[in-house]
Amino acid sequence: MLLTSIRTLIYVFCLCIAFEASAAVRTKRVNVEPAPVAVPVSVPIAVPVVPISVLSIIPAQAEPGARVMLSGSGFGETASVFLGSVGIPAKIVDTRIAEFTVPTQMAAGLYALYLKRSDGTLGRSYNFTVLPLRPVLSSLQPSQIIYCAAGREREVIARGSNFTDASMLFFDGAAIGSTIISPDSISFTIPTVPGGLHQVQVKNAPENSSVPMTLVVETKPEISQVTVGDEHVSFYELIITGRNFSQNSSIYVDGMQIGGRGGQDMAEREKLIYVDCTKLIYQRHPYSPVNKDFRLQVVNPGGEGSQVITVTAP
Repeated sequence: MLLTSIRTLIYVFCLCIAFEASAAVRTKRVNVEPAPVAVPVSVPIAVPVVPISVLSIIPAQAEPGARVMLSGSGFGETASVFLGSVGIPAKIVDTRIAEFTVPTQMAAGLYALYLKRSDGTLGRSYNFTVLPLRPVLSSLQPSQIIYCAAGREREVIARGSNFTDASMLFFDGAAIGSTIISPDSISFTIPTVPGGLHQVQVKNAPENSSVPMTLVVETKPEISQVTVGDEHVSFYELIITGRNFSQNSSIYVDGMQIGGRGGQDMAEREKLIYVDCTKLIYQRHPYSPVNKDFRLQVVNPGGEGSQVITVTAP
C-alpha cells in the first residue's frame, strides 16, 4: 500500500515537471517576434543629358551691334552665348535657334563662341571674329569748294558715325591729316589738287572702310564785279574781281581773246594781268573817251568760261 502511494506521488511529480516544461516551450514560441517583411524601394532612372549641337552660325563674323543667329538643337528654353568670357543673354526660339547681339563695346578680335544652357551644359566652342566697327560717311560740309579757296575756306567736315581715335581720312586714296571731333564728325583740309571730282573715305582699319563720297573742286571762273581802276595817258585799268581765275586765264571782249595762250600780244597794246585767283586787271586802250557797251567773259585754259557780262566803259 505504501509502495503504491509512493509510485503515485512520483508519477504526479513527473507529470507536473512535464507540464511546466511544455508550458515554457509554448510561452517561448508565443513571444518570438515575426521576421521583418522586405519593402520594395524605388530606384531613380538616370535621364540622359541632351547635348547642345550647333549646326550654323550666321554670320561667322560681325561688327559690334550686329545680330547673330545660331541654329541647331538642344538649346533648351533659356541659354547664354559666350564670346570669350563675356556672357550674352540669347533669345531662344523653339530650342533650336539662339539669337544674340554682339556688344557695342566689344573689341575687335578672334573669340571662342559657345552656348551655355540654363542647366549648366556647355556646347562646343567655335571661332568667331568681331570685326572693327565699320565707319559710316553720310555727308561732307561743304561738298564743293572753289579751286582758289584758301585757309579756312578749304576746311571740310565729314559727318557720319562710328568714327574712332584710330579712324583715318583718305582723299583720292591717300591718307591725309585729319582731326577726330567726335564719333560722328572729322575735320580735314583739302590739299592742293586739280579741279574736278575727288573721293573722300574714312577707314577704321585697312579692310574696314566707309563708302566713298564725292567732293567737287570747282574750277569754273566767275565774275562778281568789274570796276574802273587807275587811268593813264593812253589806257586805263578795268579791275575784274571774282573767283577761280588762273595765271593762263584769258578774257574775251566782244569775241576777241586777250591774254592767256593765243591772246593778243603787246603789239596790240591790250594786256591782261593776273593778280591772284580772285582778281584780273585788264589794261584797255580805248580809241574814244566816250562810254560804250561791250561784252566780257573770263575763260580758263581748260575751256571753262564765266558768265558773259556787259560792261559800260570807254
